[in-house]
Amino acid sequence: MKLTLGDIADRFDLTLQGDHSVSVTGIAKLDEAGPSELTFLFNSSYRKELAACKAAAVVISESDAKGCPLPCLLSKQPRLSWAQIATLFDDRPVADGRHQATAIVDESAEVGENVTLAANVVIEAGAKIGSSCWIGPGCVIGAGTILGKDCRLYANVSLYHSVVLGNGVIVHSGAVIGADGFGFEPSAGGLVKIPQIYGVVIGDDVEIGAGTTIDRGALNATEIGNGTKLDNQVQVGHGTRIGEGTAISGCTAIAGSTIIGNYCLIGGAVGIIDNLTITDRVEVTAKSLVSQSITESGRYSSGTGLMSGNEWKRNIVGFKQLAELVRRVRKLERAAKRTANGSH
Repeated sequence: MKLTLGDIADRFDLTLQGDHSVSVTGIAKLDEAGPSELTFLFNSSYRKELAACKAAAVVISESDAKGCPLPCLLSKQPRLSWAQIATLFDDRPVADGRHQATAIVDESAEVGENVTLAANVVIEAGAKIGSSCWIGPGCVIGAGTILGKDCRLYANVSLYHSVVLGNGVIVHSGAVIGADGFGFEPSAGGLVKIPQIYGVVIGDDVEIGAGTTIDRGALNATEIGNGTKLDNQVQVGHGTRIGEGTAISGCTAIAGSTIIGNYCLIGGAVGIIDNLTITDRVEVTAKSLVSQSITESGRYSSGTGLMSGNEWKRNIVGFKQLAELVRRVRKLERAAKRTANGSH
């Protein structure tokens, strides 16, 4: 795609300092952009790199633009402008209404207009696919599953039966949605499987990363709210409910029947045990263990900070003695209190 700086400024309501007619054919990093590419300055500490930058123009904040040697597109939020402008150069396949010959669609399934079905797609009985969806190679859509319009499923996505996706949902390769929750009850004869009879309900504009798994529920559906984003290899346990606009980073594991509020930020490799409630606007930093409910918004962490291996070994010895040290401190406090009372 070939655009001018004027086209981009008008489309995204940016102020241009420079020639409106300059052509742009792509976007790139500050230190790699060529004369026909647009670049971005997100952090003032990299401003010194502008002197050697060869880009056609830079998207930049007004405060950083003073003295800039390049044409500037002024933005109050350069990172947001990056996200918006990048859509103009996104070359991912679009829905074109083609159905590959190897796609298998049950006669009772309903497929909307302009839906792309790639090779070896399987759509089972009673499924409904909304208009302009793009279903990648090897995807399986189970019986009674419903997709809204403009959904995109990349290769080898598996949607079990009775799963519901809203409009504009993106699911990346290898994700599994609607597998059985991990529910078993001990008995004299061994572990008895608890049927997971409820499905998964996913709202509009949700994105689900590669290899992520979202289990179905036993007593209620697993739910993901509008606009929530799950990174790669996230595990969402059965019956969990996640609110709107929440972002969960890779390798986080959420046990069953947990409730996570709106606009939360969950870092990578976080563990969240079952049957907890996390309120709205909570941030949990990477590799934390959430072992109790969080009832107040804010930033939460657990675990130890990074340190050298030798220092960690010395400190962990003290950590193992912490309970004994607390006991001794309390004993000393009681003795001090008795002494103080006796002196009066």
